[in-house]
Amino acid sequence: MTPAVVAACETFRDQPLSLFPEEEAMVAQSVEERQREFSTARYCAREALAQLGVRPVPILPGPRGEPRWPTGIVGSMTHCAGYRAAVVAHADDVLALGIDAEPHGPLPDGVLEAVSLPRERRRLTGLVAGWPGICWDRLLFSAKESVYKAWFPLARRPLEFEDADITLDPRTMTLRAELLLPGPVSAGARITAFSGRWLARDGLVATAITVLRDTRPEAQRRLAR
Repeated sequence: MTPAVVAACETFRDQPLSLFPEEEAMVAQSVEERQREFSTARYCAREALAQLGVRPVPILPGPRGEPRWPTGIVGSMTHCAGYRAAVVAHADDVLALGIDAEPHGPLPDGVLEAVSLPRERRRLTGLVAGWPGICWDRLLFSAKESVYKAWFPLARRPLEFEDADITLDPRTMTLRAELLLPGPVSAGARITAFSGRWLARDGLVATAITVLRDTRPEAQRRLAR
């Protein structure tokens, strides 16, 4: 799901890790489950960073819970029951990354209406009819989460669920998020949409957004392949 310039690590079980003191302090009062997911997500982050030749450093949450990466690095982490993952890249290659994984099951009653646009729900109706084996509502929710994770480091301001219109393509397993408010500017050009990929397997749905620094159309086409 990730282009060659992105390093990734995933695991389906908790991994032992000696946290830095600053990291330990963040979860010292948390329940054991939260400590395990926090620690294993950072295990994945360290493994992914090592692929880029970056030594282990504390990865602390920012004001909105976003991970604060080493200088010159962008990345994203996700965790849900039975799964942890992290992706990282050099900021010279990638502007932002966003990943999210969710259990492959329907959303609780009322959640879809709270997180989606009417036109997104209309498209989901067609997807459910044509491809009934996928929980499209949960996949859309995951895509919204990935879009937010890619958006916030660039814009440094919140993005609400209704601020992006997401289309899921069942044939190419890709997604596109049209931003419904002015996006951040990179190299003099305003970003108006994000592109990414999705999958559904192993009891999970997962989505990934990569915003390349090279915004030329041919670079974006390479990403979509």
